[in-house]
Amino acid sequence: MAQATLTVWKFKSADGAETASTTLQQLSKENLVTIHDAATVRWEEGAKKPKTRQLTSTTGAGALGGSFWGMLFGLLFFVPLLGAAIGAATGALSGALTDVGIDDGFINRVRDEITPGTSALFVMSSDGVVDKIHDAFAGQESPELIFTNLSTEQEAALREVFGEE
Repeated sequence: MAQATLTVWKFKSADGAETASTTLQQLSKENLVTIHDAATVRWEEGAKKPKTRQLTSTTGAGALGGSFWGMLFGLLFFVPLLGAAIGAATGALSGALTDVGIDDGFINRVRDEITPGTSALFVMSSDGVVDKIHDAFAGQESPELIFTNLSTEQEAALREVFGEE
């Protein structure tokens, strides 16, 4: 199995990530990308917190599971609401996430970027046929890549395909 990559895509609308996840699942069925796991965050304008959803069709070896997404989204969106008393307890928890490149920088960046009226798609994938993926997303809302644990070269290639600088 190729090394799995974690990417986080931000959309400027609350439903952008949901639309993109549907496209991504179709690409997976066509064997154009291997989706190990994925989840969406949808934050309606005026809501106190976002709604999160793990994509259920991504079971199998390599799937992170609901506990991973629950821990990550709890750390990102719900712990700040509970206050600093919980902070010490999350230190040990977040240590487990640094292995996949999720650190304080990641957490702060995602918190800053994902705000009411936006959405995000979190994807653990490998083996993507990048040009076919790009074609499938043509005409949809252009996402902004806000995190990846790809190498610099791989990230540059991905940004080039999606027209990001």
